[in-house]
Amino acid sequence: MLDRFKDFWQGVVLMPFVRLFIKLGISPDAVTLVGTLGVVVGALAFFPRGELFWGVLFITAFVFSDLIDGKMARVLGRKSSFGAFWDSTLDRIGDGAIFGGLALYFAGDHYEGDHGYLYLCVSLWCLVMGSVTSYARARAESLGMDAKGGLAERADRLVSILVMTGLGALFDLPILMYVTLWALAAASAYTVVFRVLKVHRQAVVLDAAPAPDADAGSDGPEH
Repeated sequence: MLDRFKDFWQGVVLMPFVRLFIKLGISPDAVTLVGTLGVVVGALAFFPRGELFWGVLFITAFVFSDLIDGKMARVLGRKSSFGAFWDSTLDRIGDGAIFGGLALYFAGDHYEGDHGYLYLCVSLWCLVMGSVTSYARARAESLGMDAKGGLAERADRLVSILVMTGLGALFDLPILMYVTLWALAAASAYTVVFRVLKVHRQAVVLDAAPAPDADAGSDGPEH
């Protein structure tokens, strides 16, 4: 859903940074790495200490690297297989750090609400199911099938949890974060089931197709 705004951010808001980084000779892969490191530091340094608002601000300053590196690659005319692999791999690390940081917050002494263990489990569920969501699509595509669709794309998960965590901390309304975690837990589970069933339907058709004839194309029996 949020991908529809990507062109606006890349073409208007972030374009000055794209031009600057290209002028300085910085590679898209380096931007990806620095952005991920910033997200990891923000999530694991601020969230466990209960500094949710400042953690969200810190992470936000780096999370846009995911849009900048892609735009840089297109402007430079680079299409790198390693770049795509690198970006996807580091995305999983950044996402894991965000939900892992929240899990540590709920498990630590800085959490002052009730049901800390419950929300620790919900955070870990979101972490795991988010990774499975991405893996299911990647694995299906590697087998020649399509697993797109569902309710919880990566951008939706990332923006919703950061915005609601930040607003909840700013206005002292933790309910915003709680509701978002539950919604993401449900949406991620639905998305995984949706993609598994979608791939299953395609796999049934592929498996039922007749195997290629080993003798096809031959001129007849050998003598």
